[in-house]
Amino acid sequence: MKTIYIVLAAALLAACQKQPPAAPAAPATVPAAYAPSLKRQPGVAELTALGRAMFHEPSLSASGRLSCASCHSPEHAYSPPNRLAVQLGGGDGATPGTRAAPSLKYLQTVPPFTEHYHDDDGDDSVDAGPTGGYNWDGRARSAHEQARGPLLSAREMGNRDDAAVVARLRVGPLAPQFRTTFGDDIFDHDDAAMRAALMALEVFQESPAEFYPYTSKYDAYLRKQTTLTPQEARGLALFNDEGKGNCASCHISRIAQGGGFPQFTDYGLINLGVPRNGKLAVNADPQYFDLGLCGPDRSDLREHREYCGRFRTPSLRNVALRQVYFHNGSFDSLEQVVRFYAQRDTAPQKWYPRGAGGSVRKFDDQPAGLDGNVNMEAPFGGRPGGRPALNEREIADVVAFLKTLTDGYKP
Repeated sequence: MKTIYIVLAAALLAACQKQPPAAPAAPATVPAAYAPSLKRQPGVAELTALGRAMFHEPSLSASGRLSCASCHSPEHAYSPPNRLAVQLGGGDGATPGTRAAPSLKYLQTVPPFTEHYHDDDGDDSVDAGPTGGYNWDGRARSAHEQARGPLLSAREMGNRDDAAVVARLRVGPLAPQFRTTFGDDIFDHDDAAMRAALMALEVFQESPAEFYPYTSKYDAYLRKQTTLTPQEARGLALFNDEGKGNCASCHISRIAQGGGFPQFTDYGLINLGVPRNGKLAVNADPQYFDLGLCGPDRSDLREHREYCGRFRTPSLRNVALRQVYFHNGSFDSLEQVVRFYAQRDTAPQKWYPRGAGGSVRKFDDQPAGLDGNVNMEAPFGGRPGGRPALNEREIADVVAFLKTLTDGYKP
């Protein structure tokens, strides 16, 4: 089963990377070896249709009120449709999460997590460190593993186990479509039915036209179908400038060597020293810290203190459609985010609380002793009261450029 996931994803990716100027089409069929245990071998169109229906079906949640689309709205680039820092879910539909829900778009090239990543850019001698994986902490190794997580999370869909998910499918409104797609006996074995469900969700989320269409103004600019305004062009220059925004060091903006359009992420995991969000219910406990790679949701790297505080670098595509930012939803405007990057170290009093003695307590969302993990590359750095890497006009220029990354632009 795992092999076919890789084959299908590779086929979709190949279509995308070879023809970046146009929205790629998904393959029409799935190899016969896809699921040998299934009586009926569905095609991609059927799987996509079923996956889309599952994505929008609230009966798959324990509360009966939450669907995948509740937190990943198609109208908001498959990110939340509201300004909540974290979404509500669980058995009662009102249990707050611990992390902001990310966008599900442009995930088709996410590599599996590794502690030592070597980019295929012609020079494989550079170890980029922890890279890849799904979720904010990279713990899910594949798209189907990522799809399973929310279904079973006590703070999201709230199902007890795989059997509970299958039971909801068996008696729910999608049961006839499920049987038509996979065969009348699909519900005879819970494990096979769960694999089939995850397969449908994954194939749907690999739909090029919906999840990676490359239809932003910047894509049109790369295709030479339009030009950037003077402000957008200045913003792009600042975005790429290693001494100014330096954004492209992690959010790659250039066309890849193979011709693929940029994903605006290097898939790395980094500690940015994001301020603690006091609005999160879990943060009412002063001893609670979300440290990304080293816990609490991820457990295999707990002993790697040098990884503590690292979270996955998201794609900046459609970033202007988001209403909260960073893993803890601590910012609610794009201007605020860029300003934080530029002024985190030169004006820390804007972002962090003061301690009992009146001094600013930087990096307050991690235990003492981990300050060395925080990234200090440009635009970070500088002394309090010093000149920030970007002034207000330049911040506005970068934001103007970031707005060119929104899908749906018509040249």
